[in-house]
Amino acid sequence: MSDKSGQATLHDEVEGSSAPLLEHLTELRSRLIWSVLALAGAAILCFLAAEQIYNVLLAPLVRVAEIERGDTNFRLIYTGPMEVFFAQLKLSLFAGIFLAFPIIAWQIYSFVAPGLYKNERHAFLPFLIAAPVLFVIGGLFVYFIMLPLIANFALSFEQVGGNGIATIESQIRVSEYLSLVMALMLAFGISFQLPVIVSLLGKADLISSDTLKKGRKYALVGILAFAAFFTPPDVISQVVLTVPVMILFEISIWCVVLMERGRAREDAERENAE
Repeated sequence: MSDKSGQATLHDEVEGSSAPLLEHLTELRSRLIWSVLALAGAAILCFLAAEQIYNVLLAPLVRVAEIERGDTNFRLIYTGPMEVFFAQLKLSLFAGIFLAFPIIAWQIYSFVAPGLYKNERHAFLPFLIAAPVLFVIGGLFVYFIMLPLIANFALSFEQVGGNGIATIESQIRVSEYLSLVMALMLAFGISFQLPVIVSLLGKADLISSDTLKKGRKYALVGILAFAAFFTPPDVISQVVLTVPVMILFEISIWCVVLMERGRAREDAERENAE
């Protein structure tokens, strides 16, 4: 009799543990579906305006061509019959991620939030807001600062022919320019997440401000290596990336210091209350 009751209890425990798991999986599927639908809808909208978006991304290159060499009819080329179409598809997906990111981030937060305490939810929300804002700032930094520098660097190799000198003229492919812009925006957007990542590590007490201060020189070397890989091979472009990221690193240290002070103050109040 006791064996039967023990088996029944074990069966009930297994059933009870499987039910919440199925509920979580069902909710995860629902969140994923909404995220995919948001991304698909945003990508379709961006595809309808792909030509206009691409012209906006081309504007820094066109402005430099007009200023540097007075070319009011700057041209890009494509060498494959479907190159422009696939470039527009890639651009639509890339821009769609930007457009749908708030919905995707909210779906992630809505899935994770029930497992967090109230104070943890309040602590997590600022990072959820700061991440897309910093990513957009990184993209704008690329558009207004990096792309004009790269355009100047790329067009500086042109030369006018004549008297035994060959003409060197840029013929930039549509897909190559788009790939460069997306890679730079992604690289800068990720690098501008440094305060969010470091602050989260500090919030979880996985890293201290003293460790960050001692690691400044290693951070500088890492940022320089990152800049050398993702920017054109000229010192100006590398400095333009290194300086803001180092400033963000210093801001990250300041954020962790504030968190440590707040944690120490809470511990002191708790000790006084006891």
